[in-house]
Amino acid sequence: MPSETLNAPAPSASVALAGRTLPTNLLYSIFARIGGSGLDTDAFETLRASYRGRFLGKAVAYDNRQREIPASLIHSLRWHPVRLISFLDRPYYYGAKKKYLDWITSRHLATGRYDLFHSWSGDCLRSLQMARRLGVPSILEIPTWHRDGGKEKIQRQKVTASPEEVSRVQRWKNRLLLQRRRFIMEYKLADLLLVLSERAAHTFRVRGFPEEKLFYLPRGVDIERFRPGKRPARFRAVFAGALIKRKGIQHVLKAWHRLNFADAELWLVGFVHEEAKPYLKQFWRDNIRVVGFVPDPENYLNQGSIHVFPSQWEGSAKVTYEAAACALPQITTREAGDVVRDGVEGIIVKPGDVNAVAAALEHLYRNPDVVEQMGAAARRRVVENFTWDHFRTRLLDAYETAMRMAR
Repeated sequence: MPSETLNAPAPSASVALAGRTLPTNLLYSIFARIGGSGLDTDAFETLRASYRGRFLGKAVAYDNRQREIPASLIHSLRWHPVRLISFLDRPYYYGAKKKYLDWITSRHLATGRYDLFHSWSGDCLRSLQMARRLGVPSILEIPTWHRDGGKEKIQRQKVTASPEEVSRVQRWKNRLLLQRRRFIMEYKLADLLLVLSERAAHTFRVRGFPEEKLFYLPRGVDIERFRPGKRPARFRAVFAGALIKRKGIQHVLKAWHRLNFADAELWLVGFVHEEAKPYLKQFWRDNIRVVGFVPDPENYLNQGSIHVFPSQWEGSAKVTYEAAACALPQITTREAGDVVRDGVEGIIVKPGDVNAVAAALEHLYRNPDVVEQMGAAARRRVVENFTWDHFRTRLLDAYETAMRMAR
C-alpha cells in the first residue's frame, strides 16, 4: 500500500512540489463545508495542498467558511434547491443532498477543464462515471471502512415488495436513499482509494482490492491549538466524542462504575445521544462530569490525565490525534486508527472488552510515571508524523500516484 512510512518529517512546500507529476487543474467535491471543525477542517487542509501548489481548479461544497482560498475557486451550494424537501426524514434528505452535490460536480467535470478528480465515498457516483468517460484520473476518499466491513463475503437475502405494495411517493423517496450498491460501484470506478488506517485498508484487501489501488492517508492535527496542559492533581479520564454506542461510551461507563476509584473523575466531552442516556443512568457515579458538546475540545483534553476512547468503528478518529497532541496516553482500539501504538502511546483494547478497559484504566490510575512516559511519547508521535504539513505532503504523493496510474 503506497505511503506507509510514518517517521519522515514533511519536506518544505518547495521541495514537496519540485519534480512532481501533479495535476494542473484539480476538481474536488465534498459533502461538507470548507473551513470549520471536524470534516470541514479536513476539507480546508486538503484544499490548501492544491491551492498552495497552484493547481486547484474548483471545489464544490455546501458552504465556504474560510478566507485563505479565494471564493472564486469554491462553488458553494449553501443555497440549494434540495432545501425544498428538508421536511423529509434525515436519510432521504441526506441522500438527496449528496446526489445533488454529485450532479453539480459531474457538470463541472463535463466541461473537460479538469485533469484530476478527488471526492468522497457516497458523494460522487455520477461524477466518477463522467471522469471514467473523459479519461480523468480519480481519487475516492474513504471516511471509515469498506461498506461491507472486513468480511470476505456478505450473504444478503433480497426482500422485495411487489410494486402494488409500494406507493408512488414511497418509490420516489426510496430513489433518494444511498444504497449499498452506490458505494460498491464508486470503489470500482475510482483509480485510487484513500484509506485512513491499516484496519480500513484491510477491509478492502479481503474484498480483493489490489495494494496499488490503496493509498494510506492518515489525518493531521493542529499541534499549536492542541497542546499539553498541566496535569490535574487528581486522576482525570476524558472521553471525547459523541456519546453513542459505536464509540464505546457504554463500555467506558461500565468499566468506570466497576472500578469505583476514590480519588478520580471521568469527564464526558461530547453531545449526549439518546442511546447513551440509559447507560448514564445505570452506571452513574458522582465523580462523572457530563460536559456535553464544546467548540473548544482542546481546553478539556489538555486538562486530562488520559483519554479513553474504545470505539468499535472509525476510519481514523480525529480525537485520537487531538488527545495525543495534548500529551494524553490513550485507551483505545485498533478500530479507531493508527495514532496509538500499544504500550508506547497508550493501551490498545479489543472493541467491547469491558474487562480490558477496566484493567487499562486501573493500570494508568496506579502508575502516574507510565502516564507521563506515554503522554510524552504521544505528543512526540504526532509532532513527528501527524501534523497537517505531513498530511498535505502525503496528499501530494497521492495526487502524483493517481496521475502516474492514468498514463
